Amino acid sequence: MGRLNIFTLFYTLLDVSFRIVPAFAIGSSEGFASGVTGGGSATAQTPTSISQLATWLSDSTARVIVLDKIFDFTTSEGTRTGSVCSPWTCSPNPQQAIADSTWCDPYPKTTGTWNVAGKTALRVGSDEVSIYLTSDPGLGCIKGKGLTVNGSKNVIIQNIQIADINERYVWGGDAIDVSGSDLVWIDHNYIARIGRQFIVTHFGTTAPQRVTITNNVFDGRSTYAPGCNGKAYWIMLILGVNDKITIARNQLSGRGPHAGGTAGNNQLVHIYNNYYNTIDGHAPDIGTGAKALVEGNYFKVVTTPITTDTTGAAYVPVKDENLTACATYIGRNCVVNTSYVYFCFGNSPLFSFLTICTVICSLNAEAFPVLTWGLCRTSQPTSQQ
Repeated sequence: MGRLNIFTLFYTLLDVSFRIVPAFAIGSSEGFASGVTGGGSATAQTPTSISQLATWLSDSTARVIVLDKIFDFTTSEGTRTGSVCSPWTCSPNPQQAIADSTWCDPYPKTTGTWNVAGKTALRVGSDEVSIYLTSDPGLGCIKGKGLTVNGSKNVIIQNIQIADINERYVWGGDAIDVSGSDLVWIDHNYIARIGRQFIVTHFGTTAPQRVTITNNVFDGRSTYAPGCNGKAYWIMLILGVNDKITIARNQLSGRGPHAGGTAGNNQLVHIYNNYYNTIDGHAPDIGTGAKALVEGNYFKVVTTPITTDTTGAAYVPVKDENLTACATYIGRNCVVNTSYVYFCFGNSPLFSFLTICTVICSLNAEAFPVLTWGLCRTSQPTSQQ
């Protein structure tokens, strides 16, 4: 219990320290993105409009960008009415999908209207930017549009909120997507009401992508849902061929991460000390081409804490006797996963792979704090120009 109190106090103090408006990243990344510096020693700048924010994020200048209000892109590019499909027929409020790809071909079509801005994300350029809130949670928010880290290196996205991207529609937009990039740290953010993925790394990216995802709140509550259960479509997809991903101390209420699914992938994933809260389906999902160590996580009211296909490889300690096997490979025992209320961890295929630990695990997995954040508050100053 002493360890839990110490770490809870540490992250409470860390959260408070973000409100001092730093001009540099708070803390340093652990895991695969260790060494990332973001904007480095660049002078902190505060954009005054959505157009200036978009320019600063995408230009070739190393920057530290501090957000001090809601940057609302929701209707900045107008709306579009077109064909949408209905893959789910449950009630109430089934999510639909924008029919601009063959994905929708098997499903009945109707007409829908969406915000154009959500379909394309703000580009975050190379050696870009640490982004910080300047005061209480809710002040620094990007609304109606996500971020794409594409072909970039050395990026920190820290202590912002991203919300309200075509919540009703799959293919309506992602909150953060990473493609062909390296050394990316996504830390202490709040993400909610997203049409497609909260975080996704992309198919077709063959270069190693070292990404660390820590201390975020992924709020999967949604008015529109595939299962009509108030839960988001997906929280996280890990799809890059050679992704190396650390996922630690996040609070998640939705499916994911899904890793793998494609033969020939070589993904390494360390998932630890995360808090999964109220998920009707599965939490992590480890597929073909992915290798994962899943430890020290807490699953509260999660129907299936983890699932894997026959060719995905995951080591998921759920009993004390599972812990010592790690010592041979990583020099310490693993930390047991805990499930509260109904659970089904599965059988031996989940526990069959451990040699990856020598590659991906160098840190002790400690007890997690439960992070709480507010929403993007429309009562706060807002820029829509």
